[in-house]
Amino acid sequence: MRLYLVPSPVGNLGDITYRAIEVLRQADVILCEDTRTSGVLLRHYNIQKPLTAYHAHNEHKVLARLVDQLREGKTFALITDAGTPGISDPGFLLVRECLRNDIPVECLPGATAFVPALVQSGLTSNRFVFEGFLPVKKGRQTMLKTLAEEPRTIILYESPHRLVKTLKELAQYMGADRQAAVCRELTKIFEETNKNTLEALAAHYEAHAPKGEIVLVIEGAVPKKGKRRETEDNDEEDDTDDE
Repeated sequence: MRLYLVPSPVGNLGDITYRAIEVLRQADVILCEDTRTSGVLLRHYNIQKPLTAYHAHNEHKVLARLVDQLREGKTFALITDAGTPGISDPGFLLVRECLRNDIPVECLPGATAFVPALVQSGLTSNRFVFEGFLPVKKGRQTMLKTLAEEPRTIILYESPHRLVKTLKELAQYMGADRQAAVCRELTKIFEETNKNTLEALAAHYEAHAPKGEIVLVIEGAVPKKGKRRETEDNDEEDDTDDE
């Protein structure tokens, strides 16, 4: 009786750990967002296990049944189409119910999209905030206003068909010259990291329609007068102790 959260590659099928493959092979059932997408990964590693769909459109309908099966002694491995389960997907709901029912939950370390995007963006990475997807309608303007004042580096997920709109709105609320990086198709053949101002990025992708999965990394707000933004290489603050 156990639920394993197993990170799956965000693009390159080689980005999976030996332990993740071992857990997938030993699980009684593999829960996945899309059986077709996960089937590609499992066939690549010759893993033949029963698949059960678990995604945002059926999470509430199947949750009780899955918990019952776990309590009966089943071992489940939860994977997503890409990345670590529970990050901007319905994995959280299942984890919460398992913990409420004293079902052990174990999350394996592994692939996720926002960490490599942050690191290779060149923006400050010692302090950051991950916001996932912005609200599509309700609460969107409120969130944009809040993020405009956020001093830490901001990380968002975005779909290609909404990217230009989001970049334009961010430029409106944060300023056209705020630095940002659009990280697209991470680990894949056509991987791209495009760093520029929000205004320039919006113009670029309006002229060149983006494709694929996108992570947006945005420079934090400049502190108000009299304060300084923290940087990784602040020579005046050194946590090491001289002995």
